[in-house]
Amino acid sequence: MITILSRLFIKDYKNTNDSAVRTAYGVLCGAVGIFINVVLFLIKFIAGSISGSIAITADAFNNLSDAGSSFITMIGFKLGSQKPDPEHPFGHGRMEYLSGLAVSILVILMGVELFKSSVDKIIHPSVPEYSVIVLAILLVSIFSKIYMAFYNTKVGKKIDSMAMAATAKDSLSDTVATTVVLISMIVGYFFNIPIDGYCGVLVAILIFIAGITSVKDTIGPLLGQPPEEEFVKEIEEIVEGHEIVKGMHDLIVHDYGPGRVMISLHAEVPCDEDVLHIHDEIDCIEEELREKLNCEAVIHMDPIATNDAEVNDVKKDVENVILDVDDVLKFHDFRMVKGETHTNLIFDVVAPFKYKMSDEELKKTIFAAINNMNEKYISVIHVDHSYTR
Repeated sequence: MITILSRLFIKDYKNTNDSAVRTAYGVLCGAVGIFINVVLFLIKFIAGSISGSIAITADAFNNLSDAGSSFITMIGFKLGSQKPDPEHPFGHGRMEYLSGLAVSILVILMGVELFKSSVDKIIHPSVPEYSVIVLAILLVSIFSKIYMAFYNTKVGKKIDSMAMAATAKDSLSDTVATTVVLISMIVGYFFNIPIDGYCGVLVAILIFIAGITSVKDTIGPLLGQPPEEEFVKEIEEIVEGHEIVKGMHDLIVHDYGPGRVMISLHAEVPCDEDVLHIHDEIDCIEEELREKLNCEAVIHMDPIATNDAEVNDVKKDVENVILDVDDVLKFHDFRMVKGETHTNLIFDVVAPFKYKMSDEELKKTIFAAINNMNEKYISVIHVDHSYTR
């Protein structure tokens, strides 16, 4: 249905890199979500009233909150699509993350309320009344939520939307919740055992877990999380695919919302090349990154000696020393400054966050190892921590 509607109402619907198309998809999916959830609320509320099931009634109000979540998602897409302005020069794309966070919080609150009402049902148990109509309503609800989870997941991947992903997870938790309610109805009918309240508690826990998971997924981009490995590999392939670049490091990805990504990195280039030629090559790489990855790129040039045999040999020795300390370590920006009494070896070491040694301990360890290799070598070390996975 979403595919048909997108062809009818979204101009140039295949061009999902366009911000207007992304917004249109978000609004369309939100509108469909509101419609389906309102219908499910009405029929489940009727079913809950007929059967006297607290689990069905609570599940109905869960659908009503989902309708509100879909509305919030729509608003998030509309606000997020606004163009940059003087107060927000990087755009409003993170509004989409905030809408996903709001949806997740609503899910958590609904889980808490359902848990409270279910505990009350355990204290005052009763067997819900069974009917074919109620059974049919629950089955329709399950299949509807499976469909919603499917299309939200598909569209979410297509337009790279955290809000859509959160909505998809919510739909999956609703599917499990309604299935549990259906099981409680069947058990009550065939065995006359009042497990309605217990099933409600289980549903509440599932909804609560889904909400917490969605909060973690949506709050990550707001706090600042490392980019996906696939995205990093694409950047490396483009940058290091140019012969002028001998290596890259210090990659930072700034995420201001879908389609609003800025990257910065350091590219190692030969120190004996014409600087204007290198600068022109770097400009071309930045433009290629913009065109292929739809991001703004800033590249800092790090000149390194590439034709000095002595520097290359010492650099290789230093690399071996660092790998002997720990093979998870990397290094870059190697320079060699000779003096009458000693030679400074200047470089950066990249260590993982929460590394087993502190920065100072790591520097002392590497300093001692290189000094043992040659007592005239004095290491000037800066410890970096990677901004990628």
